[in-house]
Parts: sequence; structure tokens; C-alpha cells
Amino acid sequence: QLQLVESGGGLVHPGGSLRLSCAVSGGTIEYDAVGWFRQAPGKEREGVSCLSASGGSTKYTNSVKGRFTISRDNARNTVYLQMNSLRTEDTAVYYCATGFVTCRERISPPAEWKSWGQGTQVTVSS
Repeated sequence: QLQLVESGGGLVHPGGSLRLSCAVSGGTIEYDAVGWFRQAPGKEREGVSCLSASGGSTKYTNSVKGRFTISRDNARNTVYLQMNSLRTEDTAVYYCATGFVTCRERISPPAEWKSWGQGTQVTVSS
């Protein structure tokens, strides 16, 4: 059973940047797709980004395209989400996930992902 621990969240002004990390233990992520999701109060969990096991396919939800970058370091069993030009509407709890899923234009829903972290809060406010 994989354990995922997110870090790097916090309070940032609009236009600022944060880098989220997701450290994975208890197994390898080498053969899994990795993803980032977010959930704002009163809203459903939303897929933000997906990166295939090979690294050859990367998908983003439209609202973060050009601002967020997902990456993975298989040697460190770690997944990253670089978030630039942050907006107030990016405020949410961010979760990382792994699973044997295909990264499509529409990111696979939460039920299709196998392992989850506990989340890290990102607050964008002036």
C-alpha cells in the first residue's frame, strides 16, 4: 500500500508561485500515472493535472494551462506541481494521487485513482 504525503502549500498573494511536492513511500510509482486534484469548500474534487507513467503524456484542466506544471522524479518517488501566476480561484486543498490510469484530455475522475495523499491547503489571497 502506497503512502502519499503532500507538502508545500500555504498562503500566497495573487500572482505568486508555490511548488507542491508529493512524497511516496511503500512502493514505486514508476509504473503508475500520477495526478493532482483540488477541492474547494462546497465543491467537488477536480482533476488539475495528470502525468503518464512514461512521462510522455501530460494533461491539465483548462483553467491552469500555461500556469501549472506537473513533473515526477521516479528515483526520488516524488511528484511535483509548480504553480505560477496563482489566482484567488486556485484556493483549495490539493491532493496528489497515483494509479493505473490513462492521462486523457478530461482527467480521470477520483474513483479511478488508487492511492491518495491527505492534502495540502493552498490559499491565494491579498
